[in-house]
Amino acid sequence: MIGGDPGRVPSGVTLDNWQSSSQLHWTFQHVAEFLPTAVISRGVGPIAKLRSAPASLAEVAMVRPDGFPTTVGAVMGTTATDGWAVVRGDTLLVEEYFGGMVPETSHLLMSVSKSLVASVIGALNGSGLLDVDAPVTAYVPALASSGYAGATVRHLLDMRSGISFSENYLDPAAEVRVLEQAIGWAPRVSPDVPGTMYDFLVSLRQKSVHGGPFEYRSCETDVLGWVCEAASGVRMPELMSQLLWGRIGARGDATIGIDSMGTGMFDGGINARLVDLIRFGSLYLREGVSLTGEQVVPAAWIADTWNGGVDSREAFATSPGDNRMPGGMYRNQCWFPYPGSNVLLCLGIHGQMIYVNRSAGVVAAKLSSWPVPQDAQMLFSTISAFDAVSAELVVRG
Repeated sequence: MIGGDPGRVPSGVTLDNWQSSSQLHWTFQHVAEFLPTAVISRGVGPIAKLRSAPASLAEVAMVRPDGFPTTVGAVMGTTATDGWAVVRGDTLLVEEYFGGMVPETSHLLMSVSKSLVASVIGALNGSGLLDVDAPVTAYVPALASSGYAGATVRHLLDMRSGISFSENYLDPAAEVRVLEQAIGWAPRVSPDVPGTMYDFLVSLRQKSVHGGPFEYRSCETDVLGWVCEAASGVRMPELMSQLLWGRIGARGDATIGIDSMGTGMFDGGINARLVDLIRFGSLYLREGVSLTGEQVVPAAWIADTWNGGVDSREAFATSPGDNRMPGGMYRNQCWFPYPGSNVLLCLGIHGQMIYVNRSAGVVAAKLSSWPVPQDAQMLFSTISAFDAVSAELVVRG
């Protein structure tokens, strides 16, 4: 059984099953009660205030990607939504929760965490502490004996290293699942499994030339987290508080899952409140300036994220994975689903999303507990729903 407060942790929740469909709705909202975590403090600065003006956006008509006519509310009601919110400018138009989740609930973000880590990279880059074109071994010499030798920070930011790493969530032997054993998120099935996050990363090997096609690999973000700590000399919970979470006007602290040595699960272990994700997402609409008026990440970093590199779309198009976003790209740990650079996504398995629509001035977020890690119908229906909301808000003016 998982450790924790037996009065709060359901008796059926174990280390082996906490990510199963029957447990997700509870476990994703209570990670700190059964796994080791560290606090990412919101600091002592002002909360970014959002003016509340509820709008009837659930009634907006739309068409799902499969051609089925429906409404935004119907999509939210049929995609295992735990909570969703929409902001335009500084006005909160929707904030709705399901199944017992409340505004104060801290929910597991899964790979939305990656975008937060990338923002810390952006802040370090802007201060001169980190060069994204430098090799990762310039910051973490221990990686010289791994497959990451020769890879740059930029390669990792855009998931273009040549590392051999399977992201097949349904394969218990895939590296993405072995990583969870290494950090204590899953039972260790072999004594050969490394005992910490960093030991696991050093064990990875190269399969192809660094700088090639985009291939989604969670380990890239974990190395980025290590690089951040090495470049700054500060552990990630404190560093993210100093550079990001303590400066966006968050209402609540965030937390991050940690291994036995206190190293964070950088690729998917951050937990936060729904509307605080909106506060983070707003940086992408405001040239890195928070809703409290503070420059959190450089405007140049935000511009680079939206614009991509000269071959970002080509690298995405030649990806060996089935990304289902023709003409899209991946830059600085963010997804761009369309040929134009108008919509940015921060995505996590089981239905976690931040949606930013630049032309409409809309930031939306959705936290979910899909029964399976990946569900194309749920994902693209949600994107279409937020597209429909954005279009409707432009019409309303």
